[in-house]
Amino acid sequence: MTVTDLFRLDDVRALITGASRGIGAAIAQAFAESGARVALAARTERATEDVAGRIGRSCGTEAHRVAGDLADPEVAPRLVDQAAHALGGLDVLVHNAGVLPTDPQGNPVLKPFARSTPEEWQPVVAVNLAATVALCRAAHRHLLESPRPSVLLVSSVAGLIGVPTMEAYGVTKAAQVSLARSLATGWAPQRIRVNALCPGWVRTDMTSVVHGDEALSGHLLRHVPMRRWADPGEVAGSAVFLTSPAASFITGQALVIDGGLSVPHGGLADLAAGPPDGM
Repeated sequence: MTVTDLFRLDDVRALITGASRGIGAAIAQAFAESGARVALAARTERATEDVAGRIGRSCGTEAHRVAGDLADPEVAPRLVDQAAHALGGLDVLVHNAGVLPTDPQGNPVLKPFARSTPEEWQPVVAVNLAATVALCRAAHRHLLESPRPSVLLVSSVAGLIGVPTMEAYGVTKAAQVSLARSLATGWAPQRIRVNALCPGWVRTDMTSVVHGDEALSGHLLRHVPMRRWADPGEVAGSAVFLTSPAASFITGQALVIDGGLSVPHGGLADLAAGPPDGM
């Protein structure tokens, strides 16, 4: 196997949740381009129509589509079984679907913890945590039959650092990292690798309320050493790596893709551009 071959996913059968847009759509496209056969999951089949079409045109392969709202506890096992049936088995589960608290119009809500409500937390916990558990549990029996089984949970840097006004999201994303580590050690004797991705600020529909606000975006990017937003494709490359033979001895890890946001700098990062007045 050549070095290039190590990064291929030829004939890998993969289920990708939250695949209709943003990071999930980018991962689905990257998987297909790397040779994988993919099943795209979203709330509705229509939501993944465009992504499936792009994959068909660019890769010449069919992207299967499964649908259901992961906030419903009965949906996760059904999606897994439908994907495994369509693909003839399952080698990789990528759980990318995730939500923030939203207002009645569907806009993300950022508010101080003391003012947050159980009603705002419930759907976040349901999709980001409970569905993660249900998907992994349902996928397990299929992965046992796979020659190269792997699970990839798309967590967030919000699960590794403090995120005031985003506590529900941060707590559930931290839980995904913890689950990845526990399953990695528990499932290692069964050859199933489990890892997490922790993206930072990525330009997606979910973050549009932030990157669409020039002042707020500028404030946040001052804390990102690379001083820019990530593109979903920059996350997709890492997803391919962690599920490919190139990462065959990597399990229980959380790969951070955040432009340096989570790296402590002691307040000295800005000195790289020259000392402030008076020093």
